[in-house]
Amino acid sequence: MRKALFIGGTGTISTAIVKRLSEDPLWEVYVLNRGNRTDVIPSNVKLIKTDINDEADVLSKIGDMKFDVVGEFIGFTVDQVARDYRLFAGRTKQYIYISSASAYHKPAVGYVITEGTTLSNPHWQYSRDKIACEEFLMKKYREEGFPVTIVRPSHTYDERNVPLGVHGKKGFWQVVKRIIDGKPVIIQGDGSSLWTVTWNGDFAVGYTGLMGNPHAIGEAFHITSDESLTWDQIYQTIANVLGKELKAYHVASDFLSACGDKYGYDFEGSLTGDKSVTVVFDNSKLKRAVPQMRTSVRFDQGVKMALDNVLSHPELQVEDPEFDEWCDKVIDVLEKAKGVI
Repeated sequence: MRKALFIGGTGTISTAIVKRLSEDPLWEVYVLNRGNRTDVIPSNVKLIKTDINDEADVLSKIGDMKFDVVGEFIGFTVDQVARDYRLFAGRTKQYIYISSASAYHKPAVGYVITEGTTLSNPHWQYSRDKIACEEFLMKKYREEGFPVTIVRPSHTYDERNVPLGVHGKKGFWQVVKRIIDGKPVIIQGDGSSLWTVTWNGDFAVGYTGLMGNPHAIGEAFHITSDESLTWDQIYQTIANVLGKELKAYHVASDFLSACGDKYGYDFEGSLTGDKSVTVVFDNSKLKRAVPQMRTSVRFDQGVKMALDNVLSHPELQVEDPEFDEWCDKVIDVLEKAKGVI
């Protein structure tokens, strides 16, 4: 039986992967985290309860164990992946690092993104840190044979969240509530740029297909849906599921960035550096390595599952009055400007 260790294992992406692999009798699955969300871990998955940053404790917990795959889901800086290298070099046959599709140059020369698209993002520190992590790991692969595989997700969601372009610090719910309440909803740009959202269960098909795959070592792959939608279509689909009218209010991304700075909203990174740019992904490299890869959940289906779940679980409905007020202020300022000109 093959052994997989996932660092994290309870997030949007990793939960689907752990669940899928836990149903495969060929894999013995471990998750390493602080044990804060044990309710989402399948009963046959073994929990190693520790802080990954406490290297001595990690080593004491894993002992002389070796793994066929180690998957890192919560590595955001070079220091963190260097820590993983120290912990797992010689202990795993494959180390899969979750990077980000936001690392691709925005805007790219062409809107169709391949794994060969230049990595560069001057607008978002998060993306630059991911690029630096990739460079560190690939250097270890080239010079020492460290068996790394890079995976770049784009906008992945599950039954606990709804994908959006513009939202506050507390997540998606306040925007959904604005739609329900009949209030205007801010959409970046003119709403016509293309975007890709991926159901986490579909993502898990591609990821698990790369596990133990010799064609994946030393390579990078993005894993996304093949469905492309405009942002207006994304928001309209959400409104349709809710049975409400969408009152779209389009605002330039640059304006949102300028208005959001003093409130701590990093729209330069999340919009100018990512979501405001048309992106369509070419998944042919992944499909060559993982022939079974296909996405089976359309956005209208996935967002209905998400909203049905959220609406039936009040604890997921986290209100954000500060963001709600901010939206009203931005819209009011722009409406007043129309009267001045």
